[in-house]
Amino acid sequence: MSDLGEQALNKVAEMGISSQLDEVKNLDVEIETDPLKLISGAVDSVSIKAEGLVMQHDLRIEEMEMHTGHVALNPMSVAFGKIELTRPTDAETHVVLTEKDVNRAFNSDFIRDKMQDLKVRVNGELATVDTHHIEFGLPGDGKIFLSTEIMLQATPEKKRVAFTTVPQVGQGGQQVLLEDVQYIEGQDLSPELTEALLSQARELLNLKNFELDGMALRLKKLDVQKGKLVLESEAHVDHFPSS
Repeated sequence: MSDLGEQALNKVAEMGISSQLDEVKNLDVEIETDPLKLISGAVDSVSIKAEGLVMQHDLRIEEMEMHTGHVALNPMSVAFGKIELTRPTDAETHVVLTEKDVNRAFNSDFIRDKMQDLKVRVNGELATVDTHHIEFGLPGDGKIFLSTEIMLQATPEKKRVAFTTVPQVGQGGQQVLLEDVQYIEGQDLSPELTEALLSQARELLNLKNFELDGMALRLKKLDVQKGKLVLESEAHVDHFPSS
C-alpha cells in the first residue's frame, strides 16, 4: 500500500480508537495491506499499540497491544472517515496494569463512594462504617494485597483490615476470580468488609473495562508479577470504533 494511503487509513483508525478513551499518552495503529488488496477490502493485519490509556472508572492502563490476522473491510468506508468491517475478526491482546494505576482507581470517587456506609459486624455487633484510603499491592508470588482503614460512624474508633488473595482466570475467561484469602490484620471484622473490597477489585479487573466499542474479550492468561499485572486475552471484534 502506498505510504499516503497507509497513513490515511492508520489515521482514521487512531481517531476512532481515541474517541473511545478518556485520555491516551501514545497511540500507534499500523494497518498492513497493498493497493490491489485494498480495492477488494482485504487487509493483511492490524496492530494497535497504546500507552497510558484511561478508559472506564478512572482505571489507567500502562500499555495495551492488539494484533489481528486478515481483516475484511468495506473499502468505500475509508473515504467517509470510517473503517467498516464486512465480517467479524479475532485478535490477540496484551494489557499491562501497574500497582500504582490500580491504586489510583481504588481511591477514585467512583470506588470511594461505594465504600461508605457499609453495614458490617464488628466484635459481633452490627455497625455502619466508612473506609479510608484503600491500598492495593502486587507483592509478587502471584498474590494481590488489599487493605483499608475503617471508621465506625457511631464512635471515633478506627480499625484496619489487610489480606492477600490469589487471582485466577474465571471459567470461560469472562472474569478474574479472587481466591484463597489470607488475613494479615482484621480477621475479627465481619466477612462483609472483606467481600466489599473483593467486589470492588473484581469490578476493576472486569474485562469489560478493557474493551473498546465493538470488542469482546476472553481472558486466557493472568500473570501476577511484582508491581504489575499482565492480562493476555483473545478479542472478538464485530466492528471498529469510529470517531
